[in-house]
Amino acid sequence: MKTTTALAWLGIALGASLAMGGITIAQAQPAYPAKAIRLIVPFPPGGATDVVARIVAASISDRMGQPIIIDNRVGAGGVIGTDAAAKAAPDGYTLLAVFDNFTTNPFLFRNVESDPVRDFTPIAQLVRSYQLLVVSPSLGVRRLEDFVTLAKTRGSAINFATAGPGTSSHLSMELLKATAGIEPTAIHFKGGNPATTALLGGQVDVMMVTTGTGIPHVRSGKLTALAISSPTRGALADLPTIAQTYPGFETQSWAGFVAPAGLPPEIVVRLNREIAAALALPEVRQKLEAQGYEPVGGTPEALGDLVRAESARWGKLIRERRITTE
Repeated sequence: MKTTTALAWLGIALGASLAMGGITIAQAQPAYPAKAIRLIVPFPPGGATDVVARIVAASISDRMGQPIIIDNRVGAGGVIGTDAAAKAAPDGYTLLAVFDNFTTNPFLFRNVESDPVRDFTPIAQLVRSYQLLVVSPSLGVRRLEDFVTLAKTRGSAINFATAGPGTSSHLSMELLKATAGIEPTAIHFKGGNPATTALLGGQVDVMMVTTGTGIPHVRSGKLTALAISSPTRGALADLPTIAQTYPGFETQSWAGFVAPAGLPPEIVVRLNREIAAALALPEVRQKLEAQGYEPVGGTPEALGDLVRAESARWGKLIRERRITTE
């Protein structure tokens, strides 16, 4: 009996000792961040996502006292970099910059391993940009209603430029086609610049472009803006919204930061706070606005809601219209 009691007390003593040791180890862990942070950008250097990510990351790095290393993991429309981020440890030392195709790629590519809702922790939206429906002046229309009438008359003889299959410029026009009951033909280019150049040259008829890209050409008279995709009138106060003709219509390009699923809440809070502080800086806002983007910020929950809503909406459209990247 005495032996049993002695062993019991020994077990309690060892447990207490281990517990105390655990507290000591936990307390000894360095505060986050204790080393460089890797930011995966799943697109080439110089692209829209890369530029936005670098502007915001530079300010966060200064505030947190650790370098943020940009890792451009290019391929498959962003799928390669996104899947790599999903497999990383959820310790705050791997982040992912996402663009609007983050929510559409799983429906467009066959071999996507990650899910934007299940496999990632939202941190914050960075920016957004609504889109302009612009046409070549040679098309001879100045109102959305006139364009729709012309498109219904000419059918597939009307064509529209995209920055590539599955891009926001493509999907936004597919949404307009489904909404307005028109069927213009898609002409895919390898990027937004060659697509816009073709539109400016009159080689294609119409395109959905970000406001930052479209406004200078509209003001110079090289393109005619018919409507904007925002829910209310924005940068061009005299331009009607598409929603005025087709209630509920809204599209936007956007970018944000996410991390692998399971990121500790305290790290989410810290990163979200630093992003908000960066976006509040006048010099950061000016740089982003110069790229045609509106700084947004907001809570992790708001970005999560956006990701879920965009996944549901675009997934439905892609399935119904059988849109592919081929």
